Amino acid sequence: MVKKLAMALVYIAIGGLIYVYGDAILAWIQTTDSMMLIMFMAVIMALFPVIPYPIVGGVIGAALGPVIGGLITWIGSTAASILMFMFIRYGYQEWGTRMLHRYDRLGKVTTMFERNAFLTILFTRLIPFIPSIIINVYAALSKVTFTSYTMASAVGKIPAMLLFSMVGDNLMTDPSHIIITIGVYGVFLAVTLLVYRWSGFGRSGRTEAERL
Repeated sequence: MVKKLAMALVYIAIGGLIYVYGDAILAWIQTTDSMMLIMFMAVIMALFPVIPYPIVGGVIGAALGPVIGGLITWIGSTAASILMFMFIRYGYQEWGTRMLHRYDRLGKVTTMFERNAFLTILFTRLIPFIPSIIINVYAALSKVTFTSYTMASAVGKIPAMLLFSMVGDNLMTDPSHIIITIGVYGVFLAVTLLVYRWSGFGRSGRTEAERL
């Protein structure tokens, strides 16, 4: 218990430092020429999400362009998600599993999530306003396999990370393109959700949910 508390306090302390120096970090990203350092900071900023990651992705996209910026933003976000998953899985899963199954309704939802883990994680990753940390923690506390979580997260993060970097790049070049960029992503997201809704997984998920 003491070890778990110490780990949590260290995490909170680092998050506090990023909160205090966040503006300076974002300004530094815009001026540095080292992509390796930018990638490292992308991981740190995603791992400690004090500053919303869309802002971080936008700054990186503005500094490096939509393609390179999107790639680095994606690598940073994916790596951070994996590190967070491992941190929670090996530090708190035993405690978390008891919490998830303490209540019958939550336990049933968790079981349903575990059965359709890959698609559920994939589609939630496609929705940029769902906090990544919630998905990371919930998946780590459940019995989702590391492979399913990693593959679904890596694929599902691609569109959102490109969106963030493209918006940031458009702000620096032609702000009028932002509406088009967001509109295209909105259409993509709508089509994706419709596919999920009408797929066998979507129908089975609704049927199970209706029984809860």
